[in-house]
Amino acid sequence: QVQLVESGGGLVQPGDSLRLSCVASGRTFSHYTMGWFRQVPGKEREFVAVIRCCGVDTYYADSVRGRFTISRDSPKNTVYLQMNNLKPEDTAVYYCGGSGTRIITSAVGSPRMYNYWGQGTQVTVSS
Repeated sequence: QVQLVESGGGLVQPGDSLRLSCVASGRTFSHYTMGWFRQVPGKEREFVAVIRCCGVDTYYADSVRGRFTISRDSPKNTVYLQMNNLKPEDTAVYYCGGSGTRIITSAVGSPRMYNYWGQGTQVTVSS
């Protein structure tokens, strides 16, 4: 069993930056594919960014590419999401997801492929 705990959300103004953290515990984390997803009320959870086990392969939603960066520190069992130039449309609850099985590239953005989830952290971008 893996437990994921997100932190780092908050209320910021457009153009500001935030860094989200997701700490994993319970099992060997280093080989897990980890992702950040977000959800607003009434909508499905959507893909933001994913990083594979060794940190080399990363994937981003078009809406965040160039502004967000996903990274991982395996010795610390932590995945980060650096969010720059935040926009009001980035407002959502951000969730960290993890999968211990390999996910084909075409499916890395599907929340159904991840079997571990954190409780989420709220990010609000407003002037």
